[in-house]
Amino acid sequence: MDSLLSKHWHNLPHDAVAAQLKSNITEGLDTFEIAHRQKHFGPNRLTPKKGKSPLVLFLLQFHQPLVYILLAATIITLALQEWVDSSVIFGVVLINAIIGYIQESKALKAIEALTRTMDGTATVIRTGKKQQVAASDLVPGDLVLLQSGDKVPADMRLLQTHELQIDESALTGESVATHKQTEPLSLETVLADRSNMAYSSTLVTYGTGTGIVVTTGDYTEIGYINTLIAGVDVLATPLTRKINRFSSILLWVILGFAGLTFFAGWLHGNSLLDSFMASVALAVGAIPEGLPAAMTIMLAIGVNKMAHRHAIIRKMPAVETLGSTTIVCSDKTGTLTQNQMTVQYIYTGGKRYNITGTGYAPTGEIFLDTSKIDPDTQPALIECLQAGLLCNEARLIRHDAQWLIEGDPTEGALIVAAAKAGLPQDTLTKDFPRIHALPFESQHQYMATLHALNAEMAVIYLKGSVESILARCNIACGADAESLTLNKERIHQEVDAMAEKGLRILAFARKLQPASIQTVNHDDVVEGFCFLGLQAMMDPPRKEAIAAVNACQEAGIQIKMITGDHVTTAAAIARQIGLDGAIDKETEHFAVSGQMLSDSPDPDLAKTAQQAVVFARVAPEQKLRLVEALQAKGHVVAMTGDGVNDAPALKQADIGVAMGISGTEVAKEAADMVLTDDNFATIAAAIEEGRAVFDNLVKFITWTLPTNLGEGLVILVAVVFGLTLPITPVQILWINMTTALLLGLMLAFERKEPGIMARPPRHPETPILTRELGFRIGLVSLMLLIGAFGLFEWALSQGRSLETARTLAVNVFVFGALFYLFNCRSLRYSVRELGVFSNHWLLLGVTAMALLQIFFTYSATMNMLFGSAPLGMIEWVFILFSGLVIYSVVGAEKWLRRRSDSRNSG
Repeated sequence: MDSLLSKHWHNLPHDAVAAQLKSNITEGLDTFEIAHRQKHFGPNRLTPKKGKSPLVLFLLQFHQPLVYILLAATIITLALQEWVDSSVIFGVVLINAIIGYIQESKALKAIEALTRTMDGTATVIRTGKKQQVAASDLVPGDLVLLQSGDKVPADMRLLQTHELQIDESALTGESVATHKQTEPLSLETVLADRSNMAYSSTLVTYGTGTGIVVTTGDYTEIGYINTLIAGVDVLATPLTRKINRFSSILLWVILGFAGLTFFAGWLHGNSLLDSFMASVALAVGAIPEGLPAAMTIMLAIGVNKMAHRHAIIRKMPAVETLGSTTIVCSDKTGTLTQNQMTVQYIYTGGKRYNITGTGYAPTGEIFLDTSKIDPDTQPALIECLQAGLLCNEARLIRHDAQWLIEGDPTEGALIVAAAKAGLPQDTLTKDFPRIHALPFESQHQYMATLHALNAEMAVIYLKGSVESILARCNIACGADAESLTLNKERIHQEVDAMAEKGLRILAFARKLQPASIQTVNHDDVVEGFCFLGLQAMMDPPRKEAIAAVNACQEAGIQIKMITGDHVTTAAAIARQIGLDGAIDKETEHFAVSGQMLSDSPDPDLAKTAQQAVVFARVAPEQKLRLVEALQAKGHVVAMTGDGVNDAPALKQADIGVAMGISGTEVAKEAADMVLTDDNFATIAAAIEEGRAVFDNLVKFITWTLPTNLGEGLVILVAVVFGLTLPITPVQILWINMTTALLLGLMLAFERKEPGIMARPPRHPETPILTRELGFRIGLVSLMLLIGAFGLFEWALSQGRSLETARTLAVNVFVFGALFYLFNCRSLRYSVRELGVFSNHWLLLGVTAMALLQIFFTYSATMNMLFGSAPLGMIEWVFILFSGLVIYSVVGAEKWLRRRSDSRNSG
C-alpha cells in the first residue's frame, strides 16, 4: 500500500489510477476497505513537528554570551549585597528572556496554521452512495465530488470535470485560476501545469468535478511543504550573530583584565579579599549593563516606526536584518504588480488602440497612435469591446468606493475596458439578452454566447485563444465594421508583438444567426465567423514599486522576482519595473524556469541564483533551494510571499515578508514581517528604517563602550600602581545604569542620516565596530582615564576628602559621557550639520541627567548610599572642561577623517 504514495499520478490515465488504488470509479470504496485504510494511513491531517518544551525554550534565552556577562554582574552585586542593583540587572536579563521566548513561540506556530488548513468536510461517494464526511476521514482511493466554493480536501487525480477552475495561487503562485481537465500529462509536467490534478487546500472557483484521492495528510503537496517548514533551521539574524561575536570577545577581555587586576593586587601585597573586590569593581565597570535593554528598546522603537509605514514586525531582530539585506526575492502578483488585470491594447479593424488607466476603476481614455479618439466613431472598436463584455461571466461592482470584480480577473478586465468606452454592462446585457452559452473548456479553448439582436436576428459571440478563434473565422471586420479578407499573417504579427510584452491575449469573433436559433453547441461554432479583433491585457506594475525597486538598486540591493507565472509574462513585468538594468549584460539567463532549476545540480544552481533576475513557474522546494543557494554565497536574503507554497522559503530567509491582505495564515505565521498594504514600496521603506535602527545601535555601542572601558582602566591602573580606587563598584553601577537610561537610549530617537539609501549594504561579516570606531572608543576611554584619575589625584593632593575626590571622578565620567553623546549623534557628521535641536528627546535626557547628578552630589541620602560628597565651584569647572575637551577632540577627529576620505574619493 505504501508504494502508492510515490506514483506520478498526472502521467497515468484515470482508469490506471483507479486500478493502482484498487478503487471503483463509480462506486468508490466499501466500508471495510475504508476502515482498513484509515487504520493504515491515519487521519488526513498534517503531523505537527515535536518542538522544544516551553521550559527548555525559555531557558535557551539565557544561552548567550552577553547574558552570561549580565548574570555574572548579578552574582557579583549580590555578593556585594547591593540588592537594588542586582535586581535591576537581573530584571533586564529576565525581560529580554521573556521577549525572546514570546517571539520564538510565535514563529513556531506556522505548522499549526498549516494543520488548520486541513479542517473541513468533503462530499464523497462510498459504496455507491453520496455522503458528507470529515475531511480528516478521507483515504487514498476515495471518490470526492467538487463544486464551486469547495476547498480541495486532499490531493486528487481528476476523473470528470465540467468547466472546473481551481485557484491554486496559494500553492503554486499562479495568479489566474487553473482550468482543469482529465487527460494524462507528460511525466516532466511541473506542479503548476498539472491540469488533471487537484491539490489539497486549493479553492474551487468555478464548475464541478470528480476526483479520486491519491494522497492524504503528510503525503500531499501541502504535507510536503509542512515537512520543508519543519526541516528549516531558524537562522540567527546578522545582528544577533554580531552581538554574540562581540559579546564573546568582550567576555574574554573582561575576564582577562579582571584576572590581571587580581594578580596585580596580590603582587602589591593586598589581601586576597581586597584583590578580589578590585577585580569585581573592574568587571562591573567593564560590563555594558545597558546594552541588552538599549538594543531591545531601539528595536521596539523601530518596530513602531515601521508599523506607521505599513510594515508589522513579528520578530524584533528583523528590524535590523532589513538594514543588512543584500537581496530581496519578491513575489510578482500583488507585490510588484497591482493584482488587477487591465486591458492595455486592442487590435481591431486593422488598427491598434492604446487604453490608459489601471486597475478595475472604469476610468481611462482610448488612443489611436498618439491621438485621443471618441470610441463612438470607431465601429470595429465598439464591436470588439461589446463582444468581450457580452461573452463574459464576471461582474464589475462598486463596494465602499472601491471597484471589485466578481469572477475571473481576465473577464473582469474586458468589462472595465468596455466601460472606458462608454459601454455599461447592465445596459448592454438588457439590450442584447443572452439566450444560451457554451462555457469555456480547456480542450476547446473558447467560450461562446448567443444573444438576441432584434426580432429577426441573433448573434453568437466567440472568445478564446488566438489559434482557436482564427481557425473558426473566414472573414474579418474592417474599421467601419465592413467585411474584409482575413489576413492571418498580419494578426499573428500583432500577437507576437503583444506577447513579447508579456501580455495575455484573447481573440474575439461573431456570427449572425436567425432569431429562431435558441441554443448554441460546438457544431455551431466550427466555422463561418467574422474575426473582430484582439484584446491584450496584463497585471500592470505598481508605479510606487518601480520607484522602490530603483531606490533599492541605488542602495546596492539586488531584486529578484520569484513567481508562479509564465517566464515570458514575468520577464516582461521585470523589464517594465527596471530589473533588466540591474543585470550583467553577459549573464547567460535573465529569466529561468522552474524546469531549468530542477535540472540544475547545486553548483550550477548557486551560479544561476546569483546571476538570474526572474525565476518563473517555480515549485515550493525550488524557492527554498534558491534562498539557501543565495545564503551560501554570503547574502542576507529577504523573501516575500503570500501562499502556503512560500512558507518554507519565508522561514529559511534571513527575513521573511508576508502579505497582509492576500497572504495566507501559514505565510504570515512563517514570516518575520507582514506588509499591511501588500506593496513592494513598503519593503524599501522598511529597509530604510532598518538601516537607521542599526546606525543608532552602533552609535549607542560607540558611545557606551568608552565609559565601560575607561572605568575598567581606572581600576586597573589604580591596582597596578598600588593606588586608592578612584571609583567604587556601587558608583560604577550608578554611572552605567543612569547614563545608559537617560543618555544612551536617547540615540534611539535620532533621525535617519542623509544618504542612508545611497550606501551599499553592509557585508554580513563586517563587525559592528570598524577600525575607525575602535580608535575613537580607545581615544575617548584614554581621555576619561586621564580626566578622572588626574582630577581624583589632584583633589586628594589639595586635601579634599576621599568621598569628594571620588564624587569628582564620578562626575568626570558622567559629564564626559554627556558631552561625548553629542559627538555620537552621528558617526560622521557634526552637530551643526544635524541640527542642535533636531532630537528633542536627547536634550530632555541630558537635562535630566545633569539634574540627577546634582542630586547625587548634594543629597544627603545619596551621599550615604553611594559615598558621594558635595563639590565646590572649581571642581565643576574642571568637570565641564574635561567634557568639553572630549567633545572638541572627537569633533576634530571626525572632521579630519571626513577630509581625508573626501580627498581619497576625489
